[in-house]
Amino acid sequence: MFCKNRIDDDCYLCGNFQKKTMSNIYLGYHFTVEPKELGSEILVAELGEKPFESFVESEFGVTAYIQKQFWTEDILEDMFILNSPQFFITYTIEEIEQVNWNEEWEKNFEPIDVDGKCHVRAPFHPKTDAEYDIVIEPKMSFGTGHHETTHMMIQHLLETNAEGLKTLDMGCGTAILAILAEMKGAQPIDAIDIDNWCYLNSIENAERNNCKHITVYEGDAALLEGKKYDLIIANINRNILLNDMQAYVNCLNEKGILLLSGFYEEDIPVIDASCVEKGLTYVKKIQRNNWVSLKYELQSR
Repeated sequence: MFCKNRIDDDCYLCGNFQKKTMSNIYLGYHFTVEPKELGSEILVAELGEKPFESFVESEFGVTAYIQKQFWTEDILEDMFILNSPQFFITYTIEEIEQVNWNEEWEKNFEPIDVDGKCHVRAPFHPKTDAEYDIVIEPKMSFGTGHHETTHMMIQHLLETNAEGLKTLDMGCGTAILAILAEMKGAQPIDAIDIDNWCYLNSIENAERNNCKHITVYEGDAALLEGKKYDLIIANINRNILLNDMQAYVNCLNEKGILLLSGFYEEDIPVIDASCVEKGLTYVKKIQRNNWVSLKYELQSR
């Protein structure tokens, strides 16, 4: 199951769906994707840059949902994967009224176990004895641990001694990475996302996990001016990372750590060149399928 956290238009926090307005009317794009696994991941990543709000894995591909009020006839025209000879993708469109996202998630959301140390689950899953037990209201694919990029960032954090580190979770989504950082002793923690739904969901999830040191902000890299951090987590996408890389470096303390993800293996050269040019030292790569996550350190200024 995939989802992008732009849901619950009626009552975001409690998940009640009562109004019957235009915002409740969705279009469901039913995509058939060959090859399915890699193709679906790339497709969801590209659709995630558009107003599509939720993605549900199907037997042959993925279904993507968009509010009808945000739909345009040319919404798929500039998508790379639809014009790539490496993938064969077809789709049909269905109009849907009042999607019950909570019901969809409960039918499809499975708990995640990362390296036997971190368990990510929904409120309707039983608690386990994992060292780090994180409860996330399942409203987002790139933030529940299901997506490769979040999974890899969790792996990086599990290997990091975060005790006392002033931390930034940039593009925080559900704030799952900020929550894990606090569980590992990081504080204080800033969590920033430009998306209002992500901002609200991050506040909810921080409270749900009894976090005391996370402050959530709605905005972009402009909020970083004058800030300083020991650990920066940025799981966004290639273009935003490249655009904001200097801002990250500017607010990274000496010996600070920068964890990056949200891009593909073929993007490594341009990401690495940007990091090295700005004085960062490469430390480690984690890869899952075609997605990668990189760790850098700022040795000195």
